[in-house]
Amino acid sequence: MQKKLILGSSSPYRKALLERLRIPFECHSPNIDESPHLRESAVDLVKRLSIAKAHAVNLERQQNNQDSEDLIITSDQVAVLNSQILGKPHTVENAIKQLSSFSGKKVSFLTGLCVFNQQDQSYQYSLSEYHVHFRALTTEEITHYVYLEQPLDCAGSFKCEGLGVCLFEKMEGDDPNSLIGLPLISLCRSLRELDVNPIG
Repeated sequence: MQKKLILGSSSPYRKALLERLRIPFECHSPNIDESPHLRESAVDLVKRLSIAKAHAVNLERQQNNQDSEDLIITSDQVAVLNSQILGKPHTVENAIKQLSSFSGKKVSFLTGLCVFNQQDQSYQYSLSEYHVHFRALTTEEITHYVYLEQPLDCAGSFKCEGLGVCLFEKMEGDDPNSLIGLPLISLCRSLRELDVNPIG
């Protein structure tokens, strides 16, 4: 019997990405504190949170006597500019400020991925890096974009699958899906190692 997939996220973007693999799955939102630790690096932060989310979902499912042989998929992402970790803007003002600071610069997006095997309590972790080079943006363009697309729940204050692409000069990386929040290439690799192949 094929293992059931559990997406440990409430993100509609990650849900839409996982749906592309055409494998049935359930969503279970992890309840954890996502605050960074003092002097914690971006690399360490996304790893810690990705794994913590998986453990939180696993624990809650065990406490509720739910299936204990599923695969839990969790992810975390941060944007980094000049070594500074940038989160989700949450407000229009913050989004405009964030995008204004990106104008003409390269912003790196680090996305951690954890695939947790409930059967033996083991996990696989991988990190995907993606780089976005922003073109020189006018205040009018930034403001207009933010009001049109309302990217307030997105790290980096844009939706690359939408109008956000108009902000870019170029993009660099192995998997553009990681920029949206779920590295599908790495995920498929991990799933194959666990005998789950979307096309096998």
